[in-house]
Amino acid sequence: MKFIVNKGGCLTGRIRVPGDKSISHRSIMFGSIAEGTSRISGFLEGEDSLNTLRAFRAMGVEIDGPVDGKVVIKGVGMRGLQKPAAALDLGNSGTSMRLLAGLLSGQDFDVELSGDSSLSKRPMKRVTHPLAAMGAVVDSDAEGRPPLYIHGGTPLCGIDFVMPVASAQVKSCCLLAGLYATGKTCVTEPATTRDHTERMLHAFGVPVSRTGSTVCINGPAKLSACDIDVPADISSAAFFMVGASIAEGSDIVLEHVGVNPTRTGVIDILKLMGANIELQNQREIGGEPVADIRVKSARLKGIAVPEALVPLAIDEFPVIFVAAACAVGKTVITGAEELRVKESDRIQSMADGLQALGVDATATPDGMVIQGRGAGTASIAAGTVQSRDDHRIAMAFAMAGLCAHGEITINECANVNTSFPGFVALASGAGLDISSSSD
Repeated sequence: MKFIVNKGGCLTGRIRVPGDKSISHRSIMFGSIAEGTSRISGFLEGEDSLNTLRAFRAMGVEIDGPVDGKVVIKGVGMRGLQKPAAALDLGNSGTSMRLLAGLLSGQDFDVELSGDSSLSKRPMKRVTHPLAAMGAVVDSDAEGRPPLYIHGGTPLCGIDFVMPVASAQVKSCCLLAGLYATGKTCVTEPATTRDHTERMLHAFGVPVSRTGSTVCINGPAKLSACDIDVPADISSAAFFMVGASIAEGSDIVLEHVGVNPTRTGVIDILKLMGANIELQNQREIGGEPVADIRVKSARLKGIAVPEALVPLAIDEFPVIFVAAACAVGKTVITGAEELRVKESDRIQSMADGLQALGVDATATPDGMVIQGRGAGTASIAAGTVQSRDDHRIAMAFAMAGLCAHGEITINECANVNTSFPGFVALASGAGLDISSSSD
């Protein structure tokens, strides 16, 4: 599939982007091992989240839905999962694989976790290393890449783990293994990462403590069913935040967006660049802060992105790079080496694509230097870019069309459905001149 984006336009109206992927994953996992029936609303019906749902069905959990974002999970308790008949195919979802590696390390059965060609290239030693320290036995290839073979029936013990790199997925993997471990499991992170796991564990009745940069749980634990309202995904909303910021005449409201403070780095970065962003109707739902986000067009300026904000916006950097291309002056991003081990090497993928569209963008080992020339100038040229089967790369370049001076063609866009089903229709309705076609 490819996207074709015609130049110009602006974004207006009120829209609601799909549910938060991180919270959707966790709602299925926690609901499945809880005691009782959990009801989920706002569930993201994208391929990544659905792969998590299918995995738990394959392990004997009765799950109804999703229907219009509603899911009913009849939990089987901590020891109620069953050995699947075949390997669990997690498609493109690194979150599913890393979190399930922790959760399934505490089971009594062996299980294999596999994925598509992209997921099979992603590093897993970052989770298998701490799991081994807890007593888990997890095999992979010589380089630590999938598939993962988890050997059940091995007792786990709590550990104190200091993460070398900030990663919510690694932290969550350790905490989920800690649910089955004897004693206290503590994870210390070098920088703040998203805390959806901690918040949701609390909602399911598991005490979680935090002291400074260290989060701890005591095992073995028990989860009690609860209801979860999944807010709209700020990572998906970010494409429209940037699009509205760079396109003159834009004024859009993004409804019911999760604004967890461990996820709002994109808002902070865009505001530092001069964006006109306002949080309205702020409230808390199911332990997660939510707001409507109003964005008006603004004249962005280049900045040096504070490294402290990088982990809080790690998934949003593809579209932040587009904002930088349409800003006045130089933007420098450092401390973002994690981007090189996402669905694609997002630093190199974005640098190559921006250069193909005439942008002065230089990849560095841990980020990028972008010389923006402002929206409405020659900052974005017509051209063709490769998304490299990375959903966020594809959607980021789609928004670049708002400031382009000709048609942009984006190849390899089928994986957009992993996180944002209906993206083309929603973006088109908001004012982006976009269409899709199958080669």
